[in-house]
Amino acid sequence: MSTNKQTLTLGFLPLLDASPLLLAQELGLFAAEGLKVNLSREASWANIRDKLYVGSLQGAQLLAPMAISVSLGLNKVKAPLVTGMVLSRNGNAITVSNSLIEQLRVLNPEALASPHISVLTLRKLINERTQQGTAALTLATVYPYSCHNYLLRYWLAAGGIHPDHDINMVVIPPEQMVAQLASGRIDGFCVGEPWNQVAVAQGHGKILLNTWDIWHNAPEKVLAVHGDWAAANEDTHLALITATLRACRWLEEPANRDEALAILTQPQYLGFTPETLASGFKTGRHQFFRDSANYPWPAHGTWLLSQMMRWGHVPSTNADHSFINSIFLSSLFEQACRNVGIPCATEQLYQIGKHAASWELGEVTVGADRFIDGIRFNPDDTGAYLQQFAVSNLDS
Repeated sequence: MSTNKQTLTLGFLPLLDASPLLLAQELGLFAAEGLKVNLSREASWANIRDKLYVGSLQGAQLLAPMAISVSLGLNKVKAPLVTGMVLSRNGNAITVSNSLIEQLRVLNPEALASPHISVLTLRKLINERTQQGTAALTLATVYPYSCHNYLLRYWLAAGGIHPDHDINMVVIPPEQMVAQLASGRIDGFCVGEPWNQVAVAQGHGKILLNTWDIWHNAPEKVLAVHGDWAAANEDTHLALITATLRACRWLEEPANRDEALAILTQPQYLGFTPETLASGFKTGRHQFFRDSANYPWPAHGTWLLSQMMRWGHVPSTNADHSFINSIFLSSLFEQACRNVGIPCATEQLYQIGKHAASWELGEVTVGADRFIDGIRFNPDDTGAYLQQFAVSNLDS
């Protein structure tokens, strides 16, 4: 129970991975921790970033890499954002237009057989379009510093496609993705559910692959707060994490899914049909609790930082990643686990990419973490990791 109770305003975008915050409110879990919470539906990630910066939001659902980018002052906004828990893993997909699907199939009838074959066929298509002088393809992500962007880039680069030279990359808020695809302004996008399902249901495109296929169990959204607020409201912050963790555990239980869908379909929350949301949960491979999904691993934060280095978003010469530990607050999460009465991993910078299936770490089970190209990431040697990447890491 928090000793510095107060009213909190939490921001969210209408995506399935906002579910833990929405359910913690509706199930009375925030109230049980002595918190009065107002939920604020926002229009874009930039809105959430700015409102966390000025203090009109005390916390929010946030893209995991944004906690790093805002703390570093990228995009001209600098604030010490921190996260004490991951809200969800996986949940995104890459959807492309019907026209692009047909172009891929013309080149290779098996183009959709696997993510490997798809990206290699896409590379061939891009090469042909370049030779013919056809306009470059345009793919959209939701924010420059997002797993959507970095995993899309990872997949493209693994197939020999340079995301900054061979295609156009643009940023579009999630709610506008389907309309932009339908209009032909973009050829595809990487976005969270349920927007991929919406595009398919409306006949505008086809899901090419899930981001699970690129990196198993990537951290997607986190519960973020301003570092100054966290320092001044330690008890309230812990209560917020504890309540949200309880919601994540409740949501992961299959017996609770129908009740969850009934809550989430309310217009002030997600506002989609239960069928669309149910399909999104299945397709997106969301994890909200199992396999240590909520642990804010500094190793994951360090991998995200390595991708910022890889694509020139931060200097690659800065090998010191110790500041990641001040953003991903693993010790605070461990306190929340004790409050909830569940076992918890102990923080360590473990090697990512070596586990094709769930594995045991002490008393807990940790999810698979393989990358599409089989490359492993040692967070203690980011420089050597980045030197491994050739033009293509997949069989041609």
